[in-house]
Amino acid sequence: MKQQFIENGYEIVSLEEKADIYIINTCTVTNMSDRKSRQMIRRVKHENPKAIIVAVGCYVQVAKNELENLKEIDLVLGNNEKKEIVKQVEEYIKNKEKKQIITDVMQKKEFVDFGQTTYTDKTRAVIKVQDGCDRFCTYCIIPYARGRVRSRNMESIIKEIEQIAKNGIKEVVITGIHVASYGKDFKENISLIDLLEKINNIEGIERIRLGSLEPTIITKEFVNRLKNLNKICNHFHLSLQSGCDETLERMNRKYKAEEFENCIKLLRENFKDVMLTADVIVGFPGETKEEFQKTVKFLEMVEFYKIHVFKYSKRKGTKAANMDNQVDGNIKEERSKKIIEISNHYGKKYNEEMLNTKQSVLVEEKEGEFWKGHTTNYVLVKIKSKQDLENKIVTTYIKEYKNNELIGDCKDNSSM
Repeated sequence: MKQQFIENGYEIVSLEEKADIYIINTCTVTNMSDRKSRQMIRRVKHENPKAIIVAVGCYVQVAKNELENLKEIDLVLGNNEKKEIVKQVEEYIKNKEKKQIITDVMQKKEFVDFGQTTYTDKTRAVIKVQDGCDRFCTYCIIPYARGRVRSRNMESIIKEIEQIAKNGIKEVVITGIHVASYGKDFKENISLIDLLEKINNIEGIERIRLGSLEPTIITKEFVNRLKNLNKICNHFHLSLQSGCDETLERMNRKYKAEEFENCIKLLRENFKDVMLTADVIVGFPGETKEEFQKTVKFLEMVEFYKIHVFKYSKRKGTKAANMDNQVDGNIKEERSKKIIEISNHYGKKYNEEMLNTKQSVLVEEKEGEFWKGHTTNYVLVKIKSKQDLENKIVTTYIKEYKNNELIGDCKDNSSM
Protein backbone atom coordinates (compact mmCIF):
# COMPACT_ATOMS: atom_id res chain seq x y z
CA MET A 1 0.00 0.00 0.00
CA LYS A 2 2.86 2.32 0.85
CA GLN A 3 4.45 1.58 -2.51
CA GLN A 4 1.19 2.40 -4.30
CA PHE A 5 1.10 5.85 -2.72
CA ILE A 6 4.76 6.51 -3.57
CA GLU A 7 4.16 5.55 -7.20
CA ASN A 8 1.26 7.99 -7.34
CA GLY A 9 3.34 10.95 -6.16
CA TYR A 10 2.57 10.93 -2.42
CA GLU A 11 5.23 11.59 0.21
CA ILE A 12 5.53 9.12 3.08
CA VAL A 13 6.26 10.71 6.48
CA SER A 14 7.03 9.25 9.90
CA LEU A 15 4.32 8.93 12.55
CA GLU A 16 6.00 11.76 14.48
CA GLU A 17 5.25 14.15 11.62
CA LYS A 18 1.78 15.41 10.73
CA ALA A 19 0.27 13.80 7.66
CA ASP A 20 -2.72 14.60 5.47
CA ILE A 21 -3.73 10.93 5.21
CA TYR A 22 -3.27 8.11 7.72
CA ILE A 23 -3.62 4.48 6.69
CA ILE A 24 -4.29 2.28 9.73
CA ASN A 25 -3.69 -1.35 8.72
CA THR A 26 -5.62 -3.13 11.46
CA CYS A 27 -5.02 -6.54 13.03
CA THR A 28 -7.55 -8.84 14.68
CA VAL A 29 -5.53 -11.88 15.80
CA THR A 30 -6.35 -11.11 19.48
CA ASN A 31 -8.68 -8.82 21.45
CA MET A 32 -5.60 -6.78 22.32
CA SER A 33 -4.83 -6.17 18.65
CA ASP A 34 -8.42 -5.00 18.11
CA ARG A 35 -8.00 -2.56 20.98
CA LYS A 36 -4.65 -1.31 19.70
CA SER A 37 -6.16 -0.72 16.26
CA ARG A 38 -8.96 1.40 17.76
CA GLN A 39 -6.49 3.29 19.95
CA MET A 40 -4.28 4.12 16.97
CA ILE A 41 -7.25 5.43 15.00
CA ARG A 42 -8.31 7.69 17.88
CA ARG A 43 -4.75 8.82 18.55
CA VAL A 44 -3.95 10.05 15.04
CA LYS A 45 -7.33 11.81 14.71
CA HIS A 46 -6.79 13.53 18.06
CA GLU A 47 -3.32 14.70 17.05
CA ASN A 48 -4.41 15.84 13.59
CA PRO A 49 -8.22 16.42 13.43
CA LYS A 50 -8.13 17.58 9.81
CA ALA A 51 -6.40 14.43 8.54
CA ILE A 52 -8.15 11.74 6.50
CA ILE A 53 -8.25 8.46 8.45
CA VAL A 54 -8.44 5.25 6.41
CA ALA A 55 -8.94 1.94 8.24
CA VAL A 56 -8.05 -1.24 6.37
CA GLY A 57 -7.12 -4.82 7.19
CA CYS A 58 -8.33 -7.76 9.25
CA TYR A 59 -10.13 -6.03 12.14
CA VAL A 60 -12.02 -4.02 9.55
CA GLN A 61 -12.91 -7.20 7.68
CA VAL A 62 -14.54 -8.97 10.63
CA ALA A 63 -15.89 -6.07 12.72
CA LYS A 64 -17.47 -3.57 10.34
CA ASN A 65 -20.43 -3.00 12.70
CA GLU A 66 -18.08 -1.97 15.52
CA LEU A 67 -16.33 0.49 13.23
CA GLU A 68 -19.57 2.34 12.56
CA ASN A 69 -19.26 3.71 16.11
CA LEU A 70 -15.78 5.11 15.45
CA LYS A 71 -16.52 8.65 14.27
CA GLU A 72 -12.82 9.27 13.62
CA ILE A 73 -12.76 7.07 10.50
CA ASP A 74 -13.39 8.61 7.09
CA LEU A 75 -12.92 5.56 4.88
CA VAL A 76 -13.10 1.82 5.63
CA LEU A 77 -11.63 -0.72 3.20
CA GLY A 78 -11.58 -4.52 3.56
CA ASN A 79 -8.70 -6.81 2.67
CA ASN A 80 -9.89 -7.25 -0.91
CA GLU A 81 -9.82 -3.49 -1.44
CA LYS A 82 -6.17 -2.84 -0.49
CA LYS A 83 -5.03 -3.08 -4.08
CA GLU A 84 -7.02 0.00 -5.10
CA ILE A 85 -6.47 2.03 -1.96
CA VAL A 86 -5.11 5.11 -3.77
CA LYS A 87 -8.13 5.24 -6.07
CA GLN A 88 -10.54 4.96 -3.12
CA VAL A 89 -8.72 7.63 -1.11
CA GLU A 90 -8.72 10.03 -4.05
CA GLU A 91 -12.44 9.45 -4.59
CA TYR A 92 -13.01 10.30 -0.94
CA ILE A 93 -10.94 13.48 -1.25
CA LYS A 94 -13.03 14.47 -4.28
CA ASN A 95 -16.49 13.69 -2.85
CA LYS A 96 -15.88 13.88 0.95
CA GLU A 97 -18.34 11.01 1.40
CA LYS A 98 -17.69 8.63 4.28
CA LYS A 99 -18.11 5.00 3.28
CA GLN A 100 -17.30 1.37 3.95
CA ILE A 101 -16.22 -0.94 1.14
CA ILE A 102 -15.83 -4.47 2.50
CA THR A 103 -16.42 -7.39 0.16
CA ASP A 104 -16.58 -11.03 1.24
CA VAL A 105 -13.06 -12.51 1.40
CA MET A 106 -14.53 -16.01 1.37
CA GLN A 107 -15.55 -15.42 -2.25
CA LYS A 108 -12.02 -14.45 -3.29
CA LYS A 109 -10.43 -17.28 -5.26
CA GLU A 110 -7.21 -15.70 -6.52
CA PHE A 111 -4.20 -14.20 -4.74
CA VAL A 112 -4.22 -10.39 -4.87
CA ASP A 113 -0.80 -9.70 -6.38
CA PHE A 114 0.41 -6.19 -5.65
CA GLY A 115 3.41 -6.76 -7.89
CA GLN A 116 5.83 -5.37 -5.32
CA THR A 117 7.81 -6.57 -2.34
CA THR A 118 5.71 -7.11 0.77
CA TYR A 119 8.42 -5.59 2.95
CA THR A 120 12.06 -4.79 2.37
CA ASP A 121 14.78 -3.38 4.57
CA LYS A 122 18.43 -2.98 3.64
CA THR A 123 19.38 -6.62 4.08
CA ARG A 124 16.22 -8.72 4.05
CA ALA A 125 13.01 -8.91 2.02
CA VAL A 126 9.79 -10.52 3.20
CA ILE A 127 7.97 -12.19 0.31
CA LYS A 128 4.31 -13.04 0.73
CA VAL A 129 3.57 -16.07 -1.43
CA GLN A 130 0.18 -17.11 -0.12
CA ASP A 131 -2.95 -15.74 1.55
CA GLY A 132 -5.86 -17.25 3.43
CA CYS A 133 -6.28 -20.40 5.52
CA ASP A 134 -8.53 -23.47 5.34
CA ARG A 135 -7.64 -24.95 8.74
CA PHE A 136 -10.33 -23.30 10.91
CA CYS A 137 -8.67 -23.82 14.29
CA THR A 138 -11.35 -23.24 16.91
CA TYR A 139 -9.56 -20.24 18.49
CA CYS A 140 -8.68 -18.42 15.27
CA ILE A 141 -10.57 -15.65 13.46
CA ILE A 142 -8.04 -15.38 10.63
CA PRO A 143 -9.83 -17.58 8.02
CA TYR A 144 -12.83 -15.25 8.32
CA ALA A 145 -10.59 -12.19 7.94
CA ARG A 146 -8.35 -13.48 5.15
CA GLY A 147 -10.51 -16.02 3.34
CA ARG A 148 -9.61 -19.35 1.77
CA VAL A 149 -6.14 -20.43 0.63
CA ARG A 150 -4.94 -18.48 -2.39
CA SER A 151 -1.42 -18.96 -3.75
CA ARG A 152 0.63 -16.44 -5.67
CA ASN A 153 1.75 -17.24 -9.20
CA MET A 154 5.25 -18.75 -9.10
CA GLU A 155 6.52 -16.65 -12.01
CA SER A 156 5.50 -13.46 -10.19
CA ILE A 157 7.39 -14.55 -7.06
CA ILE A 158 10.55 -15.48 -8.97
CA LYS A 159 10.47 -12.22 -10.95
CA GLU A 160 10.18 -10.18 -7.75
CA ILE A 161 13.02 -12.03 -6.01
CA GLU A 162 15.27 -11.67 -9.06
CA GLN A 163 14.73 -7.91 -8.88
CA ILE A 164 15.41 -7.96 -5.13
CA ALA A 165 18.70 -9.77 -5.77
CA LYS A 166 19.70 -7.12 -8.34
CA ASN A 167 19.09 -4.49 -5.65
CA GLY A 168 21.72 -6.15 -3.45
CA ILE A 169 19.46 -7.82 -0.90
CA LYS A 170 20.91 -11.16 0.21
CA GLU A 171 18.13 -12.75 2.24
CA VAL A 172 14.47 -13.45 1.54
CA VAL A 173 11.84 -14.61 4.03
CA ILE A 174 9.09 -16.71 2.47
CA THR A 175 5.83 -16.13 4.28
CA GLY A 176 2.04 -16.22 4.10
CA ILE A 177 -1.02 -16.67 6.28
CA HIS A 178 -0.55 -20.46 6.06
CA VAL A 179 2.58 -20.83 3.95
CA ALA A 180 2.54 -24.64 4.16
CA SER A 181 -0.61 -24.56 1.99
CA TYR A 182 1.19 -22.92 -0.92
CA GLY A 183 0.06 -24.42 -4.22
CA LYS A 184 -2.91 -26.39 -2.87
CA ASP A 185 -5.34 -24.21 -4.82
CA PHE A 186 -3.47 -24.64 -8.13
CA LYS A 187 -4.65 -27.12 -10.75
CA GLU A 188 -1.01 -28.04 -11.34
CA ASN A 189 0.77 -30.27 -8.83
CA ILE A 190 2.84 -27.49 -7.21
CA SER A 191 3.81 -27.21 -3.54
CA LEU A 192 5.99 -25.07 -1.30
CA ILE A 193 9.09 -27.21 -1.85
CA ASP A 194 8.80 -26.73 -5.64
CA LEU A 195 8.80 -22.97 -5.12
CA LEU A 196 11.78 -23.11 -2.73
CA GLU A 197 13.82 -25.12 -5.24
CA LYS A 198 13.21 -22.41 -7.87
CA ILE A 199 14.18 -19.62 -5.45
CA ASN A 200 17.34 -21.50 -4.47
CA ASN A 201 18.58 -21.11 -8.06
CA ILE A 202 18.28 -17.31 -8.13
CA GLU A 203 21.71 -15.71 -8.41
CA GLY A 204 22.50 -13.12 -5.74
CA ILE A 205 20.18 -14.51 -3.08
CA GLU A 206 22.33 -16.14 -0.42
CA ARG A 207 19.79 -17.00 2.24
CA ILE A 208 16.23 -18.31 2.17
CA ARG A 209 14.38 -18.17 5.45
CA LEU A 210 10.95 -19.67 6.05
CA GLY A 211 8.14 -18.06 8.01
CA SER A 212 5.98 -20.02 10.44
CA LEU A 213 5.41 -23.61 9.30
CA GLU A 214 2.55 -25.97 10.04
CA PRO A 215 4.10 -29.21 11.41
CA THR A 216 2.08 -31.35 8.99
CA ILE A 217 4.33 -30.18 6.11
CA ILE A 218 7.47 -31.61 7.78
CA THR A 219 7.51 -35.01 6.07
CA LYS A 220 10.50 -37.17 5.06
CA GLU A 221 10.02 -36.23 1.42
CA PHE A 222 9.82 -32.51 2.21
CA VAL A 223 12.91 -32.57 4.45
CA ASN A 224 14.94 -34.70 1.99
CA ARG A 225 14.36 -32.15 -0.75
CA LEU A 226 14.78 -29.17 1.56
CA LYS A 227 18.18 -30.25 2.90
CA ASN A 228 19.57 -30.29 -0.64
CA LEU A 229 18.95 -26.54 -0.97
CA ASN A 230 22.20 -24.83 0.04
CA LYS A 231 20.56 -21.46 0.74
CA ILE A 232 17.90 -22.64 3.20
CA CYS A 233 18.54 -21.28 6.70
CA ASN A 234 18.78 -23.79 9.53
CA HIS A 235 16.06 -22.10 11.59
CA PHE A 236 12.44 -23.24 11.62
CA HIS A 237 9.52 -21.65 13.44
CA LEU A 238 6.83 -24.24 14.08
CA SER A 239 3.24 -23.62 15.07
CA LEU A 240 2.85 -25.97 18.06
CA GLN A 241 0.14 -24.27 20.25
CA SER A 242 0.03 -27.12 22.80
CA GLY A 243 1.94 -30.23 23.81
CA CYS A 244 -1.21 -31.95 25.05
CA ASP A 245 -3.28 -34.13 22.69
CA GLU A 246 -6.61 -33.34 24.40
CA THR A 247 -6.01 -29.60 24.07
CA LEU A 248 -4.83 -29.96 20.46
CA GLU A 249 -8.06 -31.81 19.62
CA ARG A 250 -10.23 -29.04 21.11
CA MET A 251 -8.17 -26.53 19.14
CA ASN A 252 -8.88 -28.53 15.94
CA ARG A 253 -5.16 -28.86 15.27
CA LYS A 254 -4.61 -31.71 12.84
CA TYR A 255 -1.77 -33.54 14.65
CA LYS A 256 -0.82 -35.07 17.98
CA ALA A 257 2.17 -34.23 20.18
CA GLU A 258 4.00 -37.40 19.12
CA GLU A 259 3.69 -36.44 15.43
CA PHE A 260 5.08 -33.03 16.23
CA GLU A 261 7.99 -34.67 18.08
CA ASN A 262 8.74 -36.74 14.96
CA CYS A 263 8.88 -33.52 12.88
CA ILE A 264 11.44 -32.11 15.28
CA LYS A 265 13.55 -35.28 15.07
CA LEU A 266 13.49 -35.10 11.27
CA LEU A 267 14.73 -31.51 11.26
CA ARG A 268 17.45 -32.14 13.83
CA GLU A 269 18.69 -35.22 12.00
CA ASN A 270 18.96 -33.40 8.68
CA PHE A 271 20.07 -29.85 9.51
CA LYS A 272 23.30 -29.12 11.35
CA ASP A 273 23.03 -26.70 14.31
CA VAL A 274 19.32 -26.21 13.59
CA MET A 275 17.42 -23.79 15.84
CA LEU A 276 13.74 -24.45 16.44
CA THR A 277 11.25 -21.93 17.79
CA ALA A 278 7.52 -22.33 18.40
CA ASP A 279 4.20 -20.71 19.28
CA VAL A 280 2.30 -21.90 22.37
CA ILE A 281 -1.16 -20.86 23.63
CA VAL A 282 -1.81 -21.17 27.37
CA GLY A 283 -5.19 -21.10 29.08
CA PHE A 284 -7.18 -22.51 26.18
CA PRO A 285 -10.79 -23.33 27.25
CA GLY A 286 -10.85 -26.56 29.25
CA GLU A 287 -7.07 -26.66 29.78
CA THR A 288 -6.71 -28.33 33.16
CA LYS A 289 -3.67 -28.29 35.40
CA GLU A 290 -2.86 -31.80 34.20
CA GLU A 291 -3.15 -30.83 30.54
CA PHE A 292 -0.91 -27.83 31.06
CA GLN A 293 1.68 -30.07 32.73
CA LYS A 294 1.70 -32.27 29.62
CA THR A 295 2.63 -29.18 27.57
CA VAL A 296 5.35 -28.28 30.10
CA LYS A 297 6.84 -31.80 29.92
CA PHE A 298 6.71 -31.72 26.13
CA LEU A 299 8.52 -28.38 25.96
CA GLU A 300 11.18 -29.55 28.42
CA MET A 301 11.70 -32.64 26.27
CA VAL A 302 12.02 -30.93 22.87
CA GLU A 303 14.03 -27.90 24.10
CA PHE A 304 13.03 -25.07 21.75
CA TYR A 305 15.46 -22.18 21.39
CA LYS A 306 12.64 -19.71 21.89
CA ILE A 307 8.91 -19.99 22.60
CA HIS A 308 6.41 -17.28 21.71
CA VAL A 309 3.71 -17.51 24.38
CA PHE A 310 0.14 -16.32 23.89
CA LYS A 311 -2.48 -16.21 26.62
CA TYR A 312 -5.71 -17.46 25.06
CA SER A 313 -7.93 -14.56 24.04
CA LYS A 314 -11.63 -14.98 23.25
CA ARG A 315 -12.40 -14.16 19.64
CA LYS A 316 -16.02 -13.44 18.84
CA GLY A 317 -17.11 -15.59 15.92
CA THR A 318 -14.89 -18.57 16.77
CA LYS A 319 -15.98 -21.91 18.27
CA ALA A 320 -13.63 -21.60 21.25
CA ALA A 321 -15.33 -18.38 22.38
CA ASN A 322 -18.45 -20.43 23.25
CA MET A 323 -16.65 -23.37 24.86
CA ASP A 324 -17.25 -24.25 28.49
CA ASN A 325 -14.57 -24.03 31.20
CA GLN A 326 -12.95 -20.75 30.17
CA VAL A 327 -9.69 -20.39 32.13
CA ASP A 328 -9.25 -17.61 34.70
CA GLY A 329 -6.96 -14.74 33.71
CA ASN A 330 -4.69 -15.16 36.74
CA ILE A 331 -4.13 -18.82 35.86
CA LYS A 332 -3.27 -17.83 32.26
CA GLU A 333 -0.73 -15.36 33.62
CA GLU A 334 0.91 -18.00 35.84
CA ARG A 335 1.09 -20.49 32.97
CA SER A 336 2.50 -17.87 30.63
CA LYS A 337 5.30 -17.09 33.10
CA LYS A 338 6.14 -20.79 33.38
CA ILE A 339 6.49 -21.19 29.60
CA ILE A 340 8.59 -18.01 29.38
CA GLU A 341 10.83 -19.43 32.11
CA ILE A 342 11.33 -22.62 30.05
CA SER A 343 12.02 -20.56 26.93
CA ASN A 344 14.62 -18.41 28.69
CA HIS A 345 16.34 -21.49 30.15
CA TYR A 346 16.87 -23.21 26.81
CA GLY A 347 17.61 -19.94 25.01
CA LYS A 348 20.47 -19.35 27.44
CA LYS A 349 21.66 -22.95 27.04
CA TYR A 350 21.82 -22.70 23.24
CA ASN A 351 23.52 -19.29 23.32
CA GLU A 352 26.19 -20.60 25.68
CA GLU A 353 26.80 -23.55 23.35
CA MET A 354 27.60 -21.08 20.56
CA LEU A 355 30.55 -19.63 22.48
CA ASN A 356 33.94 -20.22 20.80
CA THR A 357 32.32 -21.17 17.49
CA LYS A 358 32.53 -19.49 14.10
CA GLN A 359 29.25 -18.30 12.65
CA SER A 360 28.12 -16.73 9.40
CA VAL A 361 26.39 -13.43 10.25
CA LEU A 362 24.39 -11.21 7.92
CA VAL A 363 24.99 -7.73 9.33
CA GLU A 364 21.88 -5.56 9.39
CA GLU A 365 22.56 -2.32 11.25
CA LYS A 366 24.85 -0.44 13.61
CA GLU A 367 23.98 0.20 17.24
CA GLY A 368 26.48 2.31 19.11
CA GLU A 369 29.93 0.74 18.71
CA PHE A 370 28.48 -2.60 17.60
CA TRP A 371 27.14 -4.00 14.36
CA LYS A 372 24.14 -6.31 14.74
CA GLY A 373 23.08 -9.24 12.61
CA HIS A 374 21.73 -12.77 12.58
CA THR A 375 23.33 -16.15 12.02
CA THR A 376 21.79 -18.61 9.57
CA ASN A 377 19.91 -20.18 12.48
CA TYR A 378 18.55 -16.74 13.46
CA VAL A 379 20.59 -16.01 16.56
CA LEU A 380 21.34 -12.32 17.10
CA VAL A 381 25.05 -11.46 17.32
CA LYS A 382 26.72 -8.14 18.06
CA ILE A 383 30.06 -7.48 16.37
CA LYS A 384 32.59 -4.84 17.34
CA SER A 385 34.29 -3.50 14.22
CA LYS A 386 35.43 -0.18 12.76
CA GLN A 387 34.67 -1.44 9.26
CA ASP A 388 31.41 -0.75 7.46
CA LEU A 389 29.77 -4.18 7.68
CA GLU A 390 26.23 -3.30 6.64
CA ASN A 391 24.61 -5.92 4.40
CA LYS A 392 27.75 -8.05 4.47
CA ILE A 393 27.89 -11.69 5.45
CA VAL A 394 30.91 -12.06 7.71
CA THR A 395 32.55 -15.00 9.45
CA THR A 396 32.28 -14.16 13.12
CA TYR A 397 34.02 -15.77 16.08
CA ILE A 398 31.64 -15.83 19.07
CA LYS A 399 33.82 -14.89 22.04
CA GLU A 400 31.43 -13.65 24.73
CA TYR A 401 27.91 -14.11 26.13
CA LYS A 402 27.01 -11.08 28.22
CA ASN A 403 23.66 -9.64 29.35
CA ASN A 404 21.84 -12.28 27.29
CA GLU A 405 23.70 -11.15 24.16
CA LEU A 406 26.30 -12.89 22.02
CA ILE A 407 29.37 -10.79 21.19
CA GLY A 408 31.43 -11.68 18.16
CA ASP A 409 34.72 -10.69 16.54
CA CYS A 410 35.69 -10.66 12.88
CA LYS A 411 39.27 -9.37 13.12
CA ASP A 412 40.36 -11.63 10.32
CA ASN A 413 38.15 -9.46 8.04
CA SER A 414 36.89 -12.57 6.30
CA SER A 415 33.52 -12.41 4.64
CA MET A 416 31.30 -14.99 3.04
